[in-house]
Amino acid sequence: MDYEYAPLRLPSNVDRLTAAAQLAIQAEFSGWELARVQLFRDGTRKVVLRRRVQNNSQPGLSY
Repeated sequence: MDYEYAPLRLPSNVDRLTAAAQLAIQAEFSGWELARVQLFRDGTRKVVLRRRVQNNSQPGLSY
């Protein structure tokens, strides 16, 4: 399976509830899932989202 990844950096002033809400919106509307979260000493979070690569093999229109 091939995945595409989207790294995000959340600043320290974003609390856990707000971060969870932002990630839930991305998951719901864009098909992303949480791959990894890294919490740093300064309070910032490094988040990596992933989703399966969409194969656009739809048939073309014929005239």
